[in-house]
Amino acid sequence: MLKIYHNPRCSKSRCALEYLNDKGVQFEVIEYMNSPLAKKELSDVLNKLGISAEDLLRKNEADYKGNFKGKTLTNEEWIDAMINFPKLIERPIVINQDKAVVARPTERIDEIL
Repeated sequence: MLKIYHNPRCSKSRCALEYLNDKGVQFEVIEYMNSPLAKKELSDVLNKLGISAEDLLRKNEADYKGNFKGKTLTNEEWIDAMINFPKLIERPIVINQDKAVVARPTERIDEIL
């Protein structure tokens, strides 16, 4: 079953839910703002995406600008930052078994269906 890491306050995330519903695909919604990801879970997501932790950052977020802008962190430190400041995580992330995409644009979901 597909998983979507979802933030209900994000329009792109809501679009991804609608897209999956319109396709009739079953999926599990993970509201990561309410249930923060564990370090291993976020590491697994990054491996499925095939990107570094820094590549998953939302650099226009106030949390990034106020706490991390201009800093050089290791991959592990960026993961810790995203766990402590979940708004930093780019969204929505859709996972199908061992593959994942950041669904921006929404149609990227088709790459893993």
